[in-house]
Amino acid sequence: MDRLDSDRMFVAVMEAGSFTGGAERLGTSSGQASKLVSRLEAHLGVRLLNRTTRALSPTEAGQAYYDRVRVLLDELDSLDLAIRNDSGAPRGRLRLTAPLTFGGLELAPALNDFAARFQEIELDVSFSDRIVNLVDEGFDLAVRIGRPEDSSLVSRRLCGSRLVVVAAPAYLAERGAPRTPGDLAAHDCIIDTNFRDPGRWPFGRGAEARAVPVTGRIRYSNAEACLQAAKAGLGIACVPSFVAGAALRSARVERVLQAHEVEPFGVHALYPHSRHLAGKVRALVDFLAERYRGTPSWEAGW
Repeated sequence: MDRLDSDRMFVAVMEAGSFTGGAERLGTSSGQASKLVSRLEAHLGVRLLNRTTRALSPTEAGQAYYDRVRVLLDELDSLDLAIRNDSGAPRGRLRLTAPLTFGGLELAPALNDFAARFQEIELDVSFSDRIVNLVDEGFDLAVRIGRPEDSSLVSRRLCGSRLVVVAAPAYLAERGAPRTPGDLAAHDCIIDTNFRDPGRWPFGRGAEARAVPVTGRIRYSNAEACLQAAKAGLGIACVPSFVAGAALRSARVERVLQAHEVEPFGVHALYPHSRHLAGKVRALVDFLAERYRGTPSWEAGW
C-alpha cells in the first residue's frame, strides 16, 4: 500500500502543481507529500520532479511516468468499485451533469425516483448548460441533448425529443398561422438566445434542411421563458418538445409548421471509457433507459 500511496501522491502533486495542493487533495501535510514523492523517486532511481523555490515541473521521466501511472490508478479504482458493487447493492457518490432546463423539468423527477430505489447511492447533480469535461472535473456521468461530439466518451441513447414551433390560439386567430417557414418573416418570433444561431431557425430534413431568418422584439436565454411569452400571445416560439409538451396537451399553445420540422434529436447518457463500469453508473444509466423507453412522456397526448 505504501507504493500505491506514493503513486497517488505523485499524481495529486502533478495535477495540483504543488506539494501543498497535492496534500490538500489527499488530506495530508505538504511534508508527507514531499516524503512520499521522494520515496517514489528513490524506489525508481530517477528524479520525477524539478523543484525550485517558486514552482514544480516534471522531468521528462516524470511526465512519462505520470501519463502511465494515472491510467493504471484509474483502472485500479474502477476495478475496486466494480468488485465492491458486484458484491452488493450499488453504492457511493455519483456525480452527474445535465442541461439546466431538461434537468429541472424532466430529469429531476426521474432522479428522485432513482434515489428512492437505490438508497445507498449519494447523488451530486449539477444542472448547467455548460459542457463540462467529465474526467477533468470529476463527473461520473452526463446527460446531454443532441449528437454526442466527444468520441472519448461512451454514449447510450436514452430517448428522442424534437424542436416544435408553437403559438397561442389567440395569436394565431389574430395573425394567422404560418404555412411555410418563409411566412415567419411576417410574424413576431420569440428568440431563444441559447440557440447556436438565435436569428435563424432550422427546418426540413435531409436535402431540404435549411435555416430561416426570424426576427422579434422578445429575446430570452431560456426556452421556458420563450414558451411563457408564446402562451401570453406575444408571438411564435421554437422550443424543445420537453418544454412545450404540457402546454400542447392543455391547448395553451398550438403546433405549427409540423411538416417542416427537423429530425428528432437524441437525449444521451455519456460516461468515460472504463473496463469496469461502476455499478452506481450502470444502475443509473439502465434506470434512465427504462424510464424513457418508447415515446417520451412529454410527447404523449398531443
